[in-house]
Amino acid sequence: MQVRQSFVGNDESYVLIIKHNSHLYLVVIPCTEKHGFICYDEKKPHKKFYLINKYTTWLEAQSHCREHHTDLVSGLNQLEDEELKEEIKNTYFREYWVGLFRDNWMWSDGSPSSFRHWDHIGNHQTIRKCAMTMLDKTGRWKTDDCREKKSFFCYDDKVILINENKTWEEALYYCRENHRDLVSITNHHQQRLVKEKAKKADSPFVWLGLRYTCTLDFWFWVSDEVVSYKNWASPGQKDECDMSGAMDRGGQHQWISQHDNEKYNFICSKF
Repeated sequence: MQVRQSFVGNDESYVLIIKHNSHLYLVVIPCTEKHGFICYDEKKPHKKFYLINKYTTWLEAQSHCREHHTDLVSGLNQLEDEELKEEIKNTYFREYWVGLFRDNWMWSDGSPSSFRHWDHIGNHQTIRKCAMTMLDKTGRWKTDDCREKKSFFCYDDKVILINENKTWEEALYYCRENHRDLVSITNHHQQRLVKEKAKKADSPFVWLGLRYTCTLDFWFWVSDEVVSYKNWASPGQKDECDMSGAMDRGGQHQWISQHDNEKYNFICSKF
């Protein structure tokens, strides 16, 4: 897949996939245009991609995908999927939004800022560089001059990456002594939260509060929560007893079983 053109400037710009003469190209354009869009759904393995033949802005497309599926199609692995490319070539729409964009907004803690809930679409007045939320039922966002005085919200991070290499047992004791426990992941939202922390690790994996018991032959969270949500890269090993669960720092951030005496960074929870 090739990039056909670039949108130059400091304004927001978003990416389309365009079909032309049986070839597919990525084109960077302003977000105010309206096109079809492609969602992906990681919970439905038999139907992963959804081509939505409806004209919307990029922000409207993102909201639709996050409400009804997982998100706008994202990453080269998804965009290079042969079934998806074939489906695009066989549809009558020529242009679809994908989940790649560029803008100048960022969170103060440096975390990804892909989620948006604006009351307006873009406000390019250079003096309005700070965001605020409207305290009504919509909770939508607006921009204002950063020198204005307003009330504000603080937050306490409940998931903490420890950039020290320890065995699984050492990591468990550290978390219980200094916080609450090694982190548990029981749903997709928690998986995303822990994934963002894992990206900043200094080791190839990070320890989770996931443990295998030979006696009962199953995996469990040390917080006593049931392993109902699963995200294994492959089925957890069951032929050895001294195994615990870790998350891959890169790639798909899936879980993998590792020997307890390996030393990795780890993630603690405070709740």
